[in-house]
Amino acid sequence: MQRIFVKTIGFVRNELTEDEVRDRNCDSDVVIYKEYEAGLEGIEDFSHLNIIFWMDRIRRSERKLLKARPRGHQDMPMLGIFATRSPHRPNPIGLTLVKLVERKGNILRVNGLDALNDTPILDLKPYDKWDSEEHMKVPRWWMMLERERTSR
Repeated sequence: MQRIFVKTIGFVRNELTEDEVRDRNCDSDVVIYKEYEAGLEGIEDFSHLNIIFWMDRIRRSERKLLKARPRGHQDMPMLGIFATRSPHRPNPIGLTLVKLVERKGNILRVNGLDALNDTPILDLKPYDKWDSEEHMKVPRWWMMLERERTSR
């Protein structure tokens, strides 16, 4: 098994509870360390960003789970974690598409980030045409959960 090492490039700053984070309708600041600020040049020309972060509050024991129910719903099928968005995975890497509200120097104000205060940021990438797919396929259970989510 190969080991890799990554450096964090910043952290999340917000005062959100876990429930508010799950709602994905709140603003957060992504604070990029000053040494990487030059790498942000031009990012404000994009409306959306993919934020890649380390879910540091996932316990080691939770990282051994290989099956989960989508969004924890007991009426959903038990699936392999790689077929879900479960945070319980061998490498708890989070990936969220967010709206870039504004940039002030090394601070990015974003909307929709599902990460708690002080969550380490690993990387960010602008969202563009290459990240969208017109003809994607999702399972039936996913459609049921999406209808439930959007009807709230």
